[in-house]
Amino acid sequence: MELIDTITVQSQGRERLVMLFVGDLSRLPKQEAVDALIVSAFPDDYEPTPTSLIGALASAGVSVADLAKDKEVDLRSFSSCWLSRPIQQPGVHFRRLLCFEPAYRGEAPEVVGDIFRSVIPFTTGNPPISRVAMPAVASGDEGEPAEVMLEMLADASVHWLANGLPLESIKIVVRDSASLGALQETFARVKRRHAEAESTRQRPPCRFDAFVSYCQKNKAAVDDLVGEMKARRPGIRIFVDRLELRPGMAWQQHIFDSLCEARKVICVLSPDYLVSKVCKDEFNTAWIRHRDTVDEIMVPLYLYTADLPAYMKIFHYEDAREGDHAKIAQSAERLLARL
Repeated sequence: MELIDTITVQSQGRERLVMLFVGDLSRLPKQEAVDALIVSAFPDDYEPTPTSLIGALASAGVSVADLAKDKEVDLRSFSSCWLSRPIQQPGVHFRRLLCFEPAYRGEAPEVVGDIFRSVIPFTTGNPPISRVAMPAVASGDEGEPAEVMLEMLADASVHWLANGLPLESIKIVVRDSASLGALQETFARVKRRHAEAESTRQRPPCRFDAFVSYCQKNKAAVDDLVGEMKARRPGIRIFVDRLELRPGMAWQQHIFDSLCEARKVICVLSPDYLVSKVCKDEFNTAWIRHRDTVDEIMVPLYLYTADLPAYMKIFHYEDAREGDHAKIAQSAERLLARL
């Protein structure tokens, strides 16, 4: 496996790497070992095919179908992925398999957004995943152009690392050396964009006291909450407008900018929140801010009972279930005390 180019991202005083390789990802060499190898599959379909990473893994003696029978963590209902148990096999230099397996596979931007939603919950696991490798996903059996997928993966990788995602390295491996020149130029273009953006990057000021992250289907209850907060503290600056995004554009800078312009982020948790990709992107961005500062950034409000993934349960939340007005009013008062 040959290293072609590297983008170095400075974040939290550390260098983090986005690396482009060409070669056989299924035979990752020891010096490039990772905590998780990301593989893409159709729902419950792990049939090895000649053009897929699953097929290459089967040839190397790793059966994705067998690993799927005894998953360590199954988050397919939340973030379209599952994590295998540790792989104990000589010559295999990835600790686990992270299988990206969405029920619905959208266009390229949505695929890439879903991949990072899959990775983020595991970056603070035990042990944490800090080094990952992946192919130019969806460019095999799914037929997406490799250059399109590479550019979006590299862009998203740079975005999340720059904004605090706790990964040491993201290794993107392309298999087809015949188109390497075009892929190399694509990666170099992302590298140039990052260098230009880095030279002008400034930390935005806090223009809001709170950013409310919520699903539009819960708007009535959120309006109730915001009304209670404003009645108790006139003049409080609360950002509640919904961001208009194409699904999957997880790396859109204005999500991060809007959240970083607020001192606190109130995430209004509900079943509708958990199925909204934009809400999950907002939660993940706020969560990364929270873990990288001594200040309390996240102040969740539990609005309706939902099956929360483990990494959402670690916060102290205000409990307003099941959208009860009296509980919302009490929560508004306690939230103000935390702002």
